[in-house]
Amino acid sequence: QVQLVESGGGLVQPGGSLRLSCAASGFTFSSSAMSWYHQAPGKERALVAAIGSLSSRTKYADSVKGRFTISRDNAKNTVYLQMNSLKPEDTAVYYCNAGWGTPRYNDWGQGTQVTVSS
Repeated sequence: QVQLVESGGGLVQPGGSLRLSCAASGFTFSSSAMSWYHQAPGKERALVAAIGSLSSRTKYADSVKGRFTISRDNAKNTVYLQMNSLKPEDTAVYYCNAGWGTPRYNDWGQGTQVTVSS
């Protein structure tokens, strides 16, 4: 059974930083590309960043390029999202899923809430 458990969200002031984590199980993590998505109130879930299975390739939404960094630790079955220079428009629930920008699994985790506000 696939499990995706996101953590690390919180309330942060504009310009601040957060590091999100996603612990994955139930599939072969080390051979899977992984992606982060976010969903703001009233909006559809959208891709934030993706990383290949060996970390050799990454891609980012234009809105986060230069501010966010995706990484992974295959020994820990965990993918990370380092979020710097946060803006109020980054406020959303953040989710992870397997796949290169297209979610592989229909069962999503609970997500982690990120709120950027002064």
